[in-house]
Amino acid sequence: MMRFGRGFAIWLTGLPSSGKTTLANALQGLLCDQGLCVEVLDSDELRKIFTPTPSYTTQERDWFYEVIVFLAELLTRNGVNVIIAATAPKNLYRENARKRIERFVEVYLKCSPRVCRNRDVKGLWKKSDEGQISALPGAGFIYEPPTSPDIQVDTENLDAQTAARYVHEELMKRGLMD
Repeated sequence: MMRFGRGFAIWLTGLPSSGKTTLANALQGLLCDQGLCVEVLDSDELRKIFTPTPSYTTQERDWFYEVIVFLAELLTRNGVNVIIAATAPKNLYRENARKRIERFVEVYLKCSPRVCRNRDVKGLWKKSDEGQISALPGAGFIYEPPTSPDIQVDTENLDAQTAARYVHEELMKRGLMD
């Protein structure tokens, strides 16, 4: 029987437009250059498949983040390394992943709502400000920042490549690449 090594999961969390997808792609590039197999689970991409017309109700969010944790758990159990790029506005979503995934790291992308609004390529913050949507984490809906993230990155002041190198160095210090 073929056995795979244990994969790891890195959850990038932060406000919408804090740079999760951008950092995930930059970090994936660094890890792939190192010869690691890495899959990015991006909530924007997964929503298109699982909830093409999302309602963002509490029940839908609970279900959606449970699916993300399940996918990450399944992949890591089979030796695939995973980067999760998802706001996950409640700490319990990320804590569920921490409990279920043996090699798990939570990375908090610290970025102010003001800067997130300025970066908002999808127009979500503008729609929230105009009252078109009410469930945007950090604006109309609660976002619970991690109480003690494994790694914190100042994406307000660091570009994606610098932030990716910083996270990579921190992962190396924690022996995650072994």
